[in-house]
Parts: sequence; structure tokens; C-alpha cells
Amino acid sequence: MIHPRIVAIGTSTGGTHAIEEILKAMPLSCPGIVIVQHIPEQISTAFTKRLNHLCRIEVKEAEDKDQVKPGCALIAPGGKHMSVNFHAGHYCVEVKDGPLINRHRPSVDLLFKTVARHAGDRALGIILTGMGDDGAQGLLEMHQAGARTIGQDPDSCVVYGMPRVAFEIGAVQKQIPLSQVASEIIQFAHG
Repeated sequence: MIHPRIVAIGTSTGGTHAIEEILKAMPLSCPGIVIVQHIPEQISTAFTKRLNHLCRIEVKEAEDKDQVKPGCALIAPGGKHMSVNFHAGHYCVEVKDGPLINRHRPSVDLLFKTVARHAGDRALGIILTGMGDDGAQGLLEMHQAGARTIGQDPDSCVVYGMPRVAFEIGAVQKQIPLSQVASEIIQFAHG
């Protein structure tokens, strides 16, 4: 069985604007998208609802066992980890508590590592603006599993931290400005 395509995005400082720009450009035919944004739990629900109102695709705060499907972006709730698995022909997410990973919950690394394990070369991993190094190791695992990997370039980042570390360890195949990320996702969707 051929796994469907999936897009995994990780971001922190400056990411709410970046995610909005990307998701507003997504067509209904886009692959399923899973997102970890470092955000407090008091804010994540309102952020997701606002995006759902602004975008053509469905944008939903992820709940345990939600299916990852085309035309939908699932955003990890603040204060909860989100991982991906593959079962009965489709991806679904697990949303749960757990210890901090790289000082964060949700953790970009956890999301990316599970996407690497379950999607391999059917995935696109994108690391956007943010402080620190969360997501770099996970993106490297995605790259090693055959996924395409992108990092936001220094000039368009609010904080060139997470993408910089990912780039320095060889996890990023190409760096691009934020304005080109949506077109990369659309291109990936069409193979």
C-alpha cells in the first residue's frame, strides 16, 4: 500500500504569522498537514479557530485519534505532545501529556521523528522561525528517511534559531523565504 503524502511543520517565535501566511495559501487539494507551534494552551484554541475562519482548508486543534486528511491542517494543542502514526491506510495523530522534550510540550522533534518513522519519503518536513533547537534532530531523521526537508531562510525569520540549527546539522535540503513555502507544499502535493 502506498502511503498518502503528509506535510509536517514545526515553529516557535514568529510562527503564528508564518503559519497563517502558509495556510491561507493552501488549496483544498493540499495534503494533510500537521503542525507544532510552541504556544501556551490558553492561546492555542483561539489561534486555531481564527485560522479556520481565515483559510479555505479546515484548520483544527488536534484531538487524539484525529485522522490526517487532505485539505486539513491539525495543530497541536498548547501543553500537549502530538505524534503521528499510520493505521488502516491513513495517518492519525496521538495527542497526549508527557515530559517536556527540548524544554517544550508540544515538541517539534517528537512530531518530526514520528513522521519520519511512519511516512518516510511520502513526507515533507518544514522548520520555520523559532528560538532554540527543537525540531532539528527530528528533521534530520525525516531527511534520512527520504523525506523532503525545508528550512526558512535567515532573512524571512523573526528568529533564525531552529532553522539555523537544522541547517547546520545537515537536516535541511534547501532554505527558502517564507513567501515560497506554500508553493513548495503545492508542488510536493503534485509529486
